[in-house]
Amino acid sequence: MEEEHNEIQPVAPPRFRGRLIKVMTLTLFFLILLFSVGYLGLETTSSSKFCASCHEMKPEYYTWKASSHSEVDCVNCHTGSSKEDYAKAKANGLVQVFKKATNTYSAPIQMPDEIPNDACERCHNMDSRNVTPTGDIIIPHDKHKTENVACIQCHSGVAHGKIAERKVTFKTDYEKWDEKVGHSIMSERSYVRPKMEKCMSCHESRDVTLECQACHTTGMYPKSHKKEEFKTAMHPQDAKKDIGSCNKCHKYMSKNEIRGFEKQPVYTQILKNEKITKPRVNAADYAKDNTFCQDCHMKKPPSHINGFVSLHGPIAKQNEQKCFACHNYQKTGKNNITNVTCSSCHPSSHGSDFRITHPIELPPNQKLNQTCYQCHTKKVCTSCHKDK
Repeated sequence: MEEEHNEIQPVAPPRFRGRLIKVMTLTLFFLILLFSVGYLGLETTSSSKFCASCHEMKPEYYTWKASSHSEVDCVNCHTGSSKEDYAKAKANGLVQVFKKATNTYSAPIQMPDEIPNDACERCHNMDSRNVTPTGDIIIPHDKHKTENVACIQCHSGVAHGKIAERKVTFKTDYEKWDEKVGHSIMSERSYVRPKMEKCMSCHESRDVTLECQACHTTGMYPKSHKKEEFKTAMHPQDAKKDIGSCNKCHKYMSKNEIRGFEKQPVYTQILKNEKITKPRVNAADYAKDNTFCQDCHMKKPPSHINGFVSLHGPIAKQNEQKCFACHNYQKTGKNNITNVTCSSCHPSSHGSDFRITHPIELPPNQKLNQTCYQCHTKKVCTSCHKDK
């Protein structure tokens, strides 16, 4: 009988097995720790608060916080949806950390790439978005998309108010930034919302209609303008109170460019600790520059009958400002309505605000005296200024 020899497998010594278990346990532990730290790091660096941890990002953070997109994390717009885009964003983050450590970053911070349409379409449906939230402005977004009009062309200021373009993100200003400044920056709606100038220039370049009814459901005709007495009684007073409101619409109806409404932005005044001011434009001068106003103002009023020249004195004294809607004291430039001025018959006439343009500063209560005759003619001056 043949003897069967069973091969006995060598068994690892107890000491070796213990070391193997320890190595495997430690390896597993460090792998878990590595992946946990990596995951935590990715999650942390993807949060909007992390973006604000660098003081260089204060302007971007506080404007975002005050914007309509404050509930949308930075990465949702600034990082693509693909894994490749995500990896590139993280690699770029390491570059930015190095630039911060070596103080070699550029300011103001500029976007390297524009926000793609698909980032916007994660939340917004371009196929059904036809009007603004107010319901007045007709904006068929699907047509704009078909014509390759990118979202960023109209909405570039929605999250940050175009702060890089406005040059308010320099290093010297970082410490001034807080929530108050962020809200002030974003309160300048002309930098947040699409400007009408943008719409008009785009329509002109693409040969699209410029009619108000093409984009505005209401025809942009305010309720006050529909009142019977608006043209003859209401609109002069309204224009005198707030010509800026008139200009928002009527500047597009003028064949000439309307100037005088340029103003120092509110954010600049805040950063400089200055008082917020508004531009001052005279309503009468505005009516002479705007060709839309001229269509009515160039028509002779019913009161200007034959022989009105001999009758106008008492009427002018009652309300001379009404006369200045068309006429000037004296010819100082081009008047598109009429060249007939007070000085056409009264060469020495000047307005109550003549001190503003007088070449020599005058006290508020300055009276006519011999010094005036060094430049002016006594005979002309004394025709109005009588000695008492």
